[in-house]
Amino acid sequence: MRVRTLKLYHYPAVRSARVKWLLHELVGDAFELEVVDLYEGEQYSPRYLDINPNHGVPALEIVTEDGRSTRMLESGAMVVVLADSFPEKGLAPVPDGFSPERADYLQAIHFCGAAMDMMLWQIRIHEHILPDRERDDRTIQRYRHKFAGEVEPQLKRQLEAGGFACGGRFSAADCVIGHGVMWARAYQLCGDPVFADYIARLSQRPAFQSAFADLGGFTLAVPRDAPVVELLTG
Repeated sequence: MRVRTLKLYHYPAVRSARVKWLLHELVGDAFELEVVDLYEGEQYSPRYLDINPNHGVPALEIVTEDGRSTRMLESGAMVVVLADSFPEKGLAPVPDGFSPERADYLQAIHFCGAAMDMMLWQIRIHEHILPDRERDDRTIQRYRHKFAGEVEPQLKRQLEAGGFACGGRFSAADCVIGHGVMWARAYQLCGDPVFADYIARLSQRPAFQSAFADLGGFTLAVPRDAPVVELLTG
């Protein structure tokens, strides 16, 4: 069934940006975008909790040609479904029986969406979001050490071998891994030149430029009086 309309709930720079990037790769600007102000706590409003009970972005609404509406809440799953829904764009190995290429592609997406995101999120909330009374320097140092010692060597080997997340050509997995590397670099991780070169290659893509054109609306350090500081539940 072909997709008729797409609507993404988004905030600049965060995990919804990886989905926004892929949408620009697949359909240009032909999707609806609603910004949810995370720092103001809009993700905890009753209206938005009806859309995403996990009080975050992204949320994606997909309407197919038969009028059926599907809502998705996990960015990694969105990337897989979207890339598969537009096979003519060639951004994902075709799901047809077992394929080592498909396995590598899915592993890259889920590695970022699980291991990388978990570590980076713990660093972020303890450095820049939680109220001072809840911050824990031990958590920050634990995950900085783990990311640098375990994640970075794996990513570096992959990028040195092929230049992209899954070999020698760009795929939808790069929307996830690339965003993860950018997030890490914002926290002074992934400092090796191989990561700078990788982001430089990705940033030449018009869809990347469209996806991150709103970065001016993002600040890494959340203001201490922002509503989300007290609203955050993790």
